[in-house]
Amino acid sequence: MLYKRGADIILSGHAHRYERYAPITPRGKRSARGIRQFIVGTGRAPGAQKGPIFLARMRAKKIGTPGVLKLRLGSGSYRWKFVPAAGRTFTDSGRDRCH
Repeated sequence: MLYKRGADIILSGHAHRYERYAPITPRGKRSARGIRQFIVGTGRAPGAQKGPIFLARMRAKKIGTPGVLKLRLGSGSYRWKFVPAAGRTFTDSGRDRCH
């Protein structure tokens, strides 16, 4: 339903880690028109090592670094930046166009 309505991003936080995926279609195929997913469950809980890993679609993953995802939504585009807690160094950032 989200794909048919033109969604660009899905945010979730169940897993205690940071993951960013390439835009994909409902059938799991990479596509510029697909939806990008961020999993950001990094609120100080221990990082889980287990869980499904979709390496072909995953673009970034970090376990054990608390932080937040900063999103800047614009007209026709969006930017993201993972901001780690004080004393941590991992970061991930980028931008993409909306469909």
